Amino acid sequence: MRRTVSAALLAFAVVGATAPTAQADEPGTPASVEDTAQFAGIAEAYLQKRAEAVTALSAELPPSAPADVSPDLAEVLEADFAALAEQGRVLEGVNGGYSSAEVDLLVDQATVSGNTATVEVTEDTKLHYPDPQPGEPAYEEYSLPHTLTYTKAVDGTWDLTSDLARVDWTGPAPTTQLTQPVDVPAPDSEVEGDKAAPALTENDGLDPPTEEPDPTSGYNYNTMASYADRYWKRGNSDYRVYGNDCTNFISQAMRAGGWGTTSGSAMSRKDNSKWFYASFTWTTSYTWAGAENWYWFASKHSKRTKILNNVWHMGKADVLQADWKRDGIIDHSMIVTTRTSNEVYLTYHTPSTHNKKLSTIVAQYPRAWWYAHRT
Repeated sequence: MRRTVSAALLAFAVVGATAPTAQADEPGTPASVEDTAQFAGIAEAYLQKRAEAVTALSAELPPSAPADVSPDLAEVLEADFAALAEQGRVLEGVNGGYSSAEVDLLVDQATVSGNTATVEVTEDTKLHYPDPQPGEPAYEEYSLPHTLTYTKAVDGTWDLTSDLARVDWTGPAPTTQLTQPVDVPAPDSEVEGDKAAPALTENDGLDPPTEEPDPTSGYNYNTMASYADRYWKRGNSDYRVYGNDCTNFISQAMRAGGWGTTSGSAMSRKDNSKWFYASFTWTTSYTWAGAENWYWFASKHSKRTKILNNVWHMGKADVLQADWKRDGIIDHSMIVTTRTSNEVYLTYHTPSTHNKKLSTIVAQYPRAWWYAHRT
């Protein structure tokens, strides 16, 4: 049974982020195999504890800071873990929350300069849903790069001193990160007028729409969703990656499912009635990778989407957009990859996230304006 979550209950979602410490000025040398193994072990133990903090495993008592971290970082992590545990309790009341966490870690690079080490890792985490039914995703997953800093102690061992996630996410932050999406610059294109009213977020209990392709549209919605399932973590090499990659990812999925590009050139790339991809950013339309611009092309100029008045009316391959600050500029785009009788699962880039529950996102960002597109 869902319950409404107030902004006050979720105020913890903007505090407690771990901060980086100063990096060594001199370039580092590659770390030894032994040191790299120690870095990986410390990082994996820390990130596993961080992920578990939001699950039912920490419902009674949040995990303590892991071993092999500096005193300053340990103090920050104690506060972080307590906030994540509270978030987990709130989400348990919303939709059941998470039952367990599973973290895999890849060390991309490790360098040492004096008594300081800088380690680049990629975290792949699965947050398991309790009691998934047939046809429902078993977990939410995300992939997140980190820059970790370590300091060597007098006994020759290493302590983790800071963690900096290497993504400025414009979408909902990974559930284990206590930050807000970053601001998105306003698009450099003509003013298009007033948008449709933001979609309602209360589940009115209506049956979900059909997920079968509409033979009259020429679009294949299963193909759109399958594209997102395939490329949510590692992008399609046929396309470049943008710093804010969410709408680029959505455009790729729409194109895979049958959306045709329009004509266009560098001279018309700011025109929201054009939608095209080319070899360079300066020959690609703003509507391809800009969330605000995509809204106007999809819903107004091409009428390829229909604006829904309730986010819970979305089906597979529909698109949800968010205006985090209610300033009239859309910041982020997501695609529905799975729809069940009582839940919608969303997938997006920046950060790379797969099958996150709509009920979780709405609960975490209660002040956002939402624009739901029937594709």
